[in-house]
Amino acid sequence: MGDVNLLAVLLGTLAFFLIGALWYGPLFGKPWREMNGITDDMVQAGPRAGQNPTWLIMLLAFLFEMVVVLMLGHNIARTNPAPHVVMMMAVGFAAMIMTPALGINYLFQMRPGKLFAIDASYFVVGMAAAGGVFILLG
Repeated sequence: MGDVNLLAVLLGTLAFFLIGALWYGPLFGKPWREMNGITDDMVQAGPRAGQNPTWLIMLLAFLFEMVVVLMLGHNIARTNPAPHVVMMMAVGFAAMIMTPALGINYLFQMRPGKLFAIDASYFVVGMAAAGGVFILLG
């Protein structure tokens, strides 16, 4: 059993977060905003009274992602797996834990399947990137 690679946790979280900037920006930002009822005017105006400021949303998103990546790092440290198993763990967390949890929530909220596909696939790709960081940093 080894220690958690905190540098890999930090850089894996950063990779996950930066993929989010691409995912919810140029890649899928427009359809995602439309399905959530967010107009260009709303984006330009910024948060309304009573809503969280953008900096807080981004900080909390980063910290929540860090919690997930830290758990991945803990499992890697406890098992010392081969690189392909690291990737199986990372993608497995997203595909078998995060995605179903999101799916349950979206079912009860009666959210569109396309929105679920955008958000769930972000988790899978983001976690694959985090897993890749752990592999690179050995």
